[in-house]
Amino acid sequence: MKITVLLGGTSAERDVSLASGLRIAQTFRGLGHQVTSLDPACGVINEAEEAAMSRSGVMKPTPPTVEALQHMSLTSLSPSLGSLTAVREADVVFLALHGGSGEDGTVQALLDMVGVRYTGSGHLASALAMDKDLSKVLFRAAGVPTADWLLARSAAAPGGTVGVAEVERTLGWPVVVKPSKQGSTVGLSLVRSRDGLAPAVDEALRYDDEVMIERFVSGRELTVSVLGDEALPVGEIFPTHEIYDYECKYTAGMAREEFPARLAAAEVAELQRLALLSFRSLKLDGYARIDFRMNEDGEFFCLEANTLPGMTPLSLLPQAAAAAGMNFGALCERIVQLALAKPAAGMRGGS
Repeated sequence: MKITVLLGGTSAERDVSLASGLRIAQTFRGLGHQVTSLDPACGVINEAEEAAMSRSGVMKPTPPTVEALQHMSLTSLSPSLGSLTAVREADVVFLALHGGSGEDGTVQALLDMVGVRYTGSGHLASALAMDKDLSKVLFRAAGVPTADWLLARSAAAPGGTVGVAEVERTLGWPVVVKPSKQGSTVGLSLVRSRDGLAPAVDEALRYDDEVMIERFVSGRELTVSVLGDEALPVGEIFPTHEIYDYECKYTAGMAREEFPARLAAAEVAELQRLALLSFRSLKLDGYARIDFRMNEDGEFFCLEANTLPGMTPLSLLPQAAAAAGMNFGALCERIVQLALAKPAAGMRGGS
């Protein structure tokens, strides 16, 4: 099978995407497939370059700077992806992009237009999941509990920033401040008092034009991956920091994960039910990871849905699959088969 892996890109999650994509490409080659690695920012990556990148390591403990990403965006190949032979001739495009145009529905819409099959959700569902504000509205409409929140914008935008008094009155302290359309906890801050709010909002605005201010749910960090129509074993994350931030996610030794999580059977069943309900409420397809917090009273709160979750050795979806008896190669093959089972690209609508 001809598989083109899209990796890298120009989002703040570029390094994570490179690590995911290189692992996926090398795994598919080992399974006998014809694989092309394509970075929308730089073009085709040959096997020698892949090997060099894997040896040197592409993951850093902090995300790329905004300035570096802006410079890279100027030369991005993204607008011409549909005309590239590596895309048009592929039996399937495996999307290993994280964040930005790779996960917000832009690339998915382009691939739909040129009639190429690809992994994961369609353009509309991808856009809904990337926008944390809209996601939470849809979660609540579907009966999925999620923490209270406010949405802030830059001072120049309609609606402007959210005042300290409103945050205190509506949410209280502490709060989590994060870009509304970003992943991997890039630009995220935990704010404990009024003095920290403005700097945290400013930091988040470096990565997005909208900022979510969300009531912090103290308790356990839990995650449920969905593959097809099945919820995989629940996992629990034990970060060395108070929140599961970028450094903890992508630095070996900064977090410990436990699959399956030590929960009562009824708690596992409820989490898996909520994960599937969240998945369907956003019209997701193929696979995703749904993240939760469990407070001291045993209540679950959905944080967000990740439509193209990480596939690095430290990532949560591969660990959940392993807990279900599925190795990484089998997981990748299953994701591709789910993509091939969908209606032809351009005929399946927005989901």
